[in-house]
Amino acid sequence: MAELFQWSDAYGVGIQEIDEQHKVLVDLLNRLHDAIHAHQGSETSRKILGDLADYTRTHFAVEESLMRVSNYPDFEAHKQNHEDLIGQVNALQIKLDSGEAKITFELLHFLKVWLTHHIKEADKRFADYFISVGGAPAWAPHVEQSMGEKKWWWKFW
Repeated sequence: MAELFQWSDAYGVGIQEIDEQHKVLVDLLNRLHDAIHAHQGSETSRKILGDLADYTRTHFAVEESLMRVSNYPDFEAHKQNHEDLIGQVNALQIKLDSGEAKITFELLHFLKVWLTHHIKEADKRFADYFISVGGAPAWAPHVEQSMGEKKWWWKFW
């Protein structure tokens, strides 16, 4: 059976950690596709969807942290895009729990299209910006100096 989503270098954004996390998301989508295709049951599919939702939240937190430290000018819109997807997935999980919805190939198609578009558009714009500013900026000189000084409380660490 063919994968739902085949990763290629065309999806790479140029930030290794983000690209690796995107590959995990793609793998989870493919695992969900395989579970549905093989009729492994709703419990297995819901478990994989839960793993996908949890990992997506973690991934979004990493991206948003990088956006904050690099002062990404489109941070709010990008974050809202993340929150919109999380809201949709949360609503779906509630419907799945109550029996009002099932995990379908249409859902998988939606998730694939959303992820593809998000990576190629929003994440690529952010990555281009992040790389253009040299990644996270250096610490301010006074912070760098303070970090280099031994603190009394370091003996506890």
